[in-house]
Amino acid sequence: MEKRRYPVRKSPSIPKSDMVFGVQSVMETLRSGKEIERLLIQKDQAFPEIQKLAIEMQVPVSKVPIEKLQRITRKNHQGIICFVSPIRYVPIHNVLTQVFEDGQTPLFLMLDRITDVRNFGAIARSAECAGSQALIVPFKGGAQINSDAMKTSSGALNYLPVSREGSILDTLHYLRDSGMQVVACTEKGEGNLYEVDFTLPTVIIMGSEEDGISEQLLKLSDHTVRIPLMGQVESLNVSAATAIILYEAVRQRSTN
Repeated sequence: MEKRRYPVRKSPSIPKSDMVFGVQSVMETLRSGKEIERLLIQKDQAFPEIQKLAIEMQVPVSKVPIEKLQRITRKNHQGIICFVSPIRYVPIHNVLTQVFEDGQTPLFLMLDRITDVRNFGAIARSAECAGSQALIVPFKGGAQINSDAMKTSSGALNYLPVSREGSILDTLHYLRDSGMQVVACTEKGEGNLYEVDFTLPTVIIMGSEEDGISEQLLKLSDHTVRIPLMGQVESLNVSAATAIILYEAVRQRSTN
C-alpha cells in the first residue's frame, strides 16, 4: 500500500493544556484565527460577542457551572476558558479529494463518541502507522485533543489529518455517496472481520466503550463486523480493536 503524501504539520507549543482564560484573552485568541478545541462559559454569563464569534468559527461551546471552571484553574478566569487545539483540522472533502488525486485508495477512520483522551491518542497512533489518510471525529462528544492526546499518539497527530465534522451522520452519507464502503466494528457485528474486502475504498467506524456505535451509523453501514475472541474476556479495549481492524486492511492491501 502506497504511503500517502501530506505535508508535516508542526504543532505549536502551547503550555498548560493549551488553555486561555479571561474575557479579553479569549476574545483575542478567537480573533487570532487559531484552531479552538472548545470554549467553556459559566452558566450565568452571556458574553454575546464571544459566543457570536464562536458560532461563526464553528467552535464548540459548553455552558458549565462555575465549580467546573474553578477546578480547571483558580486564577481569575472571569467565567470563561478556552482550549487552543495543538492541531489544525482539515475538512473531510479536502482530504478525500487529495487522496483520489494522489491515486490512492481511501482508508478512513471514524470515531463515534470516543471520549477517553489516551484511547484517542493510541487510536491516532495506530491509524497513522497503518497509513489511514483521515481520522474523523464529531464536533461535540469526542475526546479533547490536548497535550495528553498528543503525547499518547507519540506525535502521530502531527501527521494524520483530523476532520472535525458537525454531523458525522451527514459525513457518512457523503462518504458513501463518494463510493466508500462503510465497515462498523462492534462486538454485536453480524459478520467476521476477515470476510470483508478492505482493498475497496473504506471508512471504518469505531464506537464508544460504553454503548458502542449509534444505531443511525449502524444503519448506514455496509458491514457490521466483530473481532473473533478466543479467551474468556468478552471484549477488547477500543484502541486495541482499532489496531486489529486497521492492520487487517493493511494485510489485504499489501498482498494485492
